[in-house]
Amino acid sequence: MDKISDIKAKYKEIINRDIMAYDSTKEELYSFIDEYSSDERSGVISQVKAAKKKIEAIDAELLRVRGMMSFEEKYGDEYQYICGVDEVGRGPLAGPIVTAAVILPKGLIIPYVNDSKQLSEKKREELYEIIKKEAVSYSIGIRTEKDIDTIGIAPADSEAMRDSVLGLSPAADMILVDAFAIPGLDIKQVPIIKGDTKSISIAAASIIAKVTRDRMMNEYAEKYPEYGFESNKGYGSAVHIEAIKKYGPCEIHRRSFIKNFV
Repeated sequence: MDKISDIKAKYKEIINRDIMAYDSTKEELYSFIDEYSSDERSGVISQVKAAKKKIEAIDAELLRVRGMMSFEEKYGDEYQYICGVDEVGRGPLAGPIVTAAVILPKGLIIPYVNDSKQLSEKKREELYEIIKKEAVSYSIGIRTEKDIDTIGIAPADSEAMRDSVLGLSPAADMILVDAFAIPGLDIKQVPIIKGDTKSISIAAASIIAKVTRDRMMNEYAEKYPEYGFESNKGYGSAVHIEAIKKYGPCEIHRRSFIKNFV
């Protein structure tokens, strides 16, 4: 008879597999349940119950993600390369605005993909690597704090989004975009309110943009440690605002955004 500690370790090994291996994970969990369902030791009974709940959780997550594929499926027969586009960094007092465009393979399910703001940093980093690996194509657009001060946040956002779309290879023949259409593109567009929670492609783009920008701000945090960029990512936290008042702005502060603090 297997030790309970060994059974728990076996269960842990199964559930800690790559998130893309959800089919094999479910098969292993069903096998685990079959193997130990007749074991009446309380520690084993609890692991069997946990395995059943894990299967239910995987099925629920797959159902949620499939629901986020409805726009891609709606237009998939007519368009070959549907890209999702999103941005990160409209509101911060410092740093760039970053956009991303992502084309995913048709029918690809990536569990846990969601609006990047709803994910932990660890999960975003994990999904970032998966999306880069699995995507047909992805591209980044960036406008600096100087661009934002010069032309304004909305034009800077639009320019960065255009860059990300036009940087795709193969090129997109349709765009799903969060909230509003991107000006200056002769490509079919469908704006979706709260699109990063409704479209898997837009959600994937939000993750790519978020992780890219966060990494940039972490690098700036090493150069300008007094502002706490590693935690606030340039947003107007109380600590960040007090630092601006105390030390003045640094190179990456948006002068047009901090007029009330300097």
